[in-house]
Amino acid sequence: MNLINAITSQTQLPQKSVVNTIKLLNEDCSISFISRYRKELTGNLDEVQIAEIVKLKEEFEALEKRKITILKALEEQEVLTAELQKKIEEATNMIALEDLYLPFKKKRKTKADTARENGLEPLAKILMAQTRCMSSSEISALASKYVKGEINSEDEALEGARHIMAEWINERTDIRNMLRKQLERFAAISTKVVKKMTDDAVPAEWREKAQKFRDYFDWSESLNRIPSHRLLAILRASSEGFIRIKIDIDDERAVSRIEDRIIKTNDAASQQIKLAINDSYKRLLFPALSNEALSVAKEKADGTAINVFAKNLKQLLLGSPLGEKRVLAIDPGFRTGCKVVCLDAQGGLEHNETIYPHAPKNDTKGAIKKISSLADAYKIEAIAIGNGTASRETEQFIKRIQFKNPVQVFVVSEAGASIYSASKIARDEFPQYDVTVRGAVSIGRRLQDPLAELVKIDAKSIGVGQYQHDVDQTKLKSALDTTVELCVNAVGVNINTASVPLLSYVSGIGPKLAENIVNYREENGAFLSRQAIKNVPRLGGKAFEQAAGFLRIKNAENKLDDSSVHPESYAVVSKMAKDENVKISELIGNKTLLQQINLEKYTSEKIGLPTLKDIIDELEKPGLDIREEAKVFTFNQNIKTITDLQAGQLLPGIVNNITNFGCFVDIGIKESGLIHVSNMADKFVSDVNEHVHLHQQIIVKVLDIDVDRKRIQLKLHK
Repeated sequence: MNLINAITSQTQLPQKSVVNTIKLLNEDCSISFISRYRKELTGNLDEVQIAEIVKLKEEFEALEKRKITILKALEEQEVLTAELQKKIEEATNMIALEDLYLPFKKKRKTKADTARENGLEPLAKILMAQTRCMSSSEISALASKYVKGEINSEDEALEGARHIMAEWINERTDIRNMLRKQLERFAAISTKVVKKMTDDAVPAEWREKAQKFRDYFDWSESLNRIPSHRLLAILRASSEGFIRIKIDIDDERAVSRIEDRIIKTNDAASQQIKLAINDSYKRLLFPALSNEALSVAKEKADGTAINVFAKNLKQLLLGSPLGEKRVLAIDPGFRTGCKVVCLDAQGGLEHNETIYPHAPKNDTKGAIKKISSLADAYKIEAIAIGNGTASRETEQFIKRIQFKNPVQVFVVSEAGASIYSASKIARDEFPQYDVTVRGAVSIGRRLQDPLAELVKIDAKSIGVGQYQHDVDQTKLKSALDTTVELCVNAVGVNINTASVPLLSYVSGIGPKLAENIVNYREENGAFLSRQAIKNVPRLGGKAFEQAAGFLRIKNAENKLDDSSVHPESYAVVSKMAKDENVKISELIGNKTLLQQINLEKYTSEKIGLPTLKDIIDELEKPGLDIREEAKVFTFNQNIKTITDLQAGQLLPGIVNNITNFGCFVDIGIKESGLIHVSNMADKFVSDVNEHVHLHQQIIVKVLDIDVDRKRIQLKLHK
């Protein structure tokens, strides 16, 4: 099966769409570019469909690469037959491919290898052939012929022959596939606490860490039904040494099915084969295939967790921006004080200092005076307060201040701010300031533009999703990088203010070109047009084609330079304006006039109705930010700790994490509450994201409080 057929069979997408998408991908076009500017070629495929093609393409190419390696190895061993080569070339997945290679794979010396060296393979072949019924005495007489050298008895000869037969059985593809199906349908995963948990000598600290996994001290469940979050929790508990994992199926049934495939007679030879089957099953087949089943389950759990993480990250990155407003940001603290910074409308640092409104210094009056004077001096329009330690107290303190001009107060997530403040990016941005100043700046900038600030932080450190350190890190990074890139390009980037990290996610740019753009900007001043972008060193025609539509030039002479209309389509817009006898600037925003344009008139081989409709939509509202505006939010001021909660209370909250079993909600205290999927709606919930989204402001009802375990059960209040 070739690449195109493999993808169309799995996606059910039109072959033409797949062919053209593959061609564009091979030309190094990005998903964002293809989905936005090549709709005619792809048949209007969206980002999700194109991303799926990318994934399947990578899997197919990895499979083909492995086939080449295996075929080369078999040729070198001089064991490659035409039949084997055909089977290898037709293998459709990695498991089937590795099964074919298993008999020839170089491995450590086995019991079967030793038996072969002792000349026992002919005996194994005779027993396995089952060409005639054999009595015990005949088997004994046959085995006696092989008692020589290292073989000292008939029993040793038969044992060696069984080792060889066990290996043959293990290498049979049909038997391995049969057992895989048994494991897939009937395998159970069970866990037991390690013995030392009950040992008085175990340190209290170790015991305390183990308590968060106590649900799995004695647990059993179907492997094919276990939710991803539970499997990942179990695997982490096992890796940390708190529990032991066991995979089980009905061994007797499995062995019986193997016997049905192999045994043809009922004699002494068949008894030897039965012993070989049992040995093969217990020593070779089940250990390997149960591990494989657990690995497959882990891979599926990883996929689910990564998908949840990517969805959360997308919602976080596309969080509501305050926009270009002057912000005073506070990184709250008690003993060390609250770090305060003042930022201009573009996020530039204008001032920083520390105030001490809380214990132990309690300089509330001095802090109020200082914040008031800073708000006046820097014409502050909004205050951003980090949601970490002392956040609630700082918010209450700020709201006591009577400002001369209206000032909005926001509580902002600090997740990952400490990672950023200690990073090379932060050091390069603020070499003369310490981590506390950098952290406060990050909090303020997150309010102004979450996307522009959060791209500077490793996505894993942002604090959304579950078990991000336990899943496949390569797949996680790929998924998160793709998510960030799609978000950045969906919003668009002001090339004259964007940082290197933000520019690096623009389609066709990357880290090196992003540095070149910023360096060119610093040396030559702001870009005045999209065409000027071509002057950046090493930014060639292909990179410009990929990036131009996503880069914005504010206040450009050509108004299209501040839109998502690609430069390659400027000519068609000019023709529209000319035909309507208006300037392009008069066409932009004129919804009535734009709706009257007959798009069929402007179609060509390169541009069709999908792209033309996109152009009209953009001209109606050029540069429209797809993100919602930031909204002020206030927690219940009477709830300060978990002990203040009571069942039945209705509280305002903010969704701060989403999993596949529910969502966590910040209700203004240290502990987040959980809305389980069963408490999210009065019907079955298949996708949590259909009911809530990250950073959504909601009302919740308190169902249950477990103070000892610091767990809060909530219900979504409609």
